[in-house]
Amino acid sequence: MLILAIDTALEACAVALLDAEAGALRAQETQLMARGHAEALMPMVERVMKAADAPFSALDRIAVTVGPGSFTGLRVGISAARGLGLAAGKPVVGVTTLSAFAAPFLGEGGAPIISLIDARHDHVYMQVVGSDGAPLIRPRVAPVADVFAQSGSGAPRLVGNAARLVADRWPDNMAQPESVEQHAAPEITWVAWLGVAADPASSKPRPLYLRPVDAKPQTVAASVAPASA
Repeated sequence: MLILAIDTALEACAVALLDAEAGALRAQETQLMARGHAEALMPMVERVMKAADAPFSALDRIAVTVGPGSFTGLRVGISAARGLGLAAGKPVVGVTTLSAFAAPFLGEGGAPIISLIDARHDHVYMQVVGSDGAPLIRPRVAPVADVFAQSGSGAPRLVGNAARLVADRWPDNMAQPESVEQHAAPEITWVAWLGVAADPASSKPRPLYLRPVDAKPQTVAASVAPASA
């Protein structure tokens, strides 16, 4: 399976082309950035496909991160993936950023893995899985203080762009984290591998919003203005 992976959910723009049968990436590119994903993504896709010497028609699938993450970044990546899939006639699957953060540490045994993404305002997006990948706590948004209560009695592994934020506030009277893996964005390699394993029927390329957008529509002026004489 030849799969094109795209990630613009957080503070990186990344693209990779994975040859699953060969078990290797044919090309990849990652740039850390807080904004500017819309301008960077399509030229990056073109460079990766050119470096891999692969036409879009050769793709079997496209994978894209669907969140949690930046509302703007998610729209950029998902729209691009859907457009490419439509043009090439290929299926598109969604991969969550929380799962992509946890993926490199699955199968190592021992501690559960808590994926953490900064949701601002003293909150995080979180997910807890066992070392075998079994879900223990499904994706949710929660105050930082709630993470400690959800960690169980053991020493977890913290991963994600809010791993250090949570680790720095970890209570002294609890088992300390086994490790703290702070990363601005998930590795694009793992987005691709999760895309291989995803079921197109259930892993749709739709944004995973765990809370509503902060911005709200303005009230219609007529509804608040005094009636004219």
